Amino acid sequence: MSRRLLGVIAAAVFGGASVTGSVASAAPATAPAPAPAQLKAIDFTGIVALNNCSGSLVRTPTAADTDPALVLTNGHCYEGGEPGAGQVITNRSSSRTFSLLDPSGSRSLGTLRATTLLYATMTDTDVALYKLSSTYADIKQRYNNTPALQLSLDHPTTGASLRVVSGYWKRIYSCRLDGFAYRVREADWTWKDSLRYTSECNVIGGTSGSPVIDAATGKVVGANNTINENGGRCTLNNPCEVDEGGKVTVRAHIGYAQQTYILASCIAPGSVLDLTRAGCTVPRRTR
Repeated sequence: MSRRLLGVIAAAVFGGASVTGSVASAAPATAPAPAPAQLKAIDFTGIVALNNCSGSLVRTPTAADTDPALVLTNGHCYEGGEPGAGQVITNRSSSRTFSLLDPSGSRSLGTLRATTLLYATMTDTDVALYKLSSTYADIKQRYNNTPALQLSLDHPTTGASLRVVSGYWKRIYSCRLDGFAYRVREADWTWKDSLRYTSECNVIGGTSGSPVIDAATGKVVGANNTINENGGRCTLNNPCEVDEGGKVTVRAHIGYAQQTYILASCIAPGSVLDLTRAGCTVPRRTR
């Protein structure tokens, strides 16, 4: 739908130029094309591997180096099992460990340990956020000055160049943001305003929780979470899309991610979860 809209806009722009041709004749026939956005070189910096999933060391734009560091992954990667539909888990003690990768992805720099599962759910989105025992400054000092990836506070844009970076498989997928699914349904779970990849991001098991990075900004805009594996309709490992009118669309072998700006806004100074903060729109806690 977004691509068709862009086509209509483009037609309107060029159509307007032809109608006012007598005025436009004094200027060049076409304006120079804008320079393409400079893309960041994305590697495994800030990427972590879990025992069953992928994830990333992340921070908000206003985080201090002295704040406890955070790790982002999927809600369905939670060590206590997949949260049920409608379930939200907050501020639960955790000793989960994460292997921090070097920029090449070829070796581990060391092990990071959580103290708290700040937030996890599979309702409306599919995210989990852990608070670590180390600060951002600690991690930089101990592990080759490794920085955290920054969480974007903005809704991404259709057509953006994306990188899905899997710490579990040590693999980077490159594709574009094809658009947004009003709802994605998989078995008992439903997710809102999901990112839909173009087909190049043919993600597999173990890539769950990988950060989705906008290659133009280098910021995290989503957490990779599913793909329709064999054309099934709204079943486990075969998500479907549901539009505003209830129409179901199955896109075989197309992957999805869940946006993270709705969670990034919930983090207060000191890496504290505050679900009342402006811009925080994730589901509120049930337990």
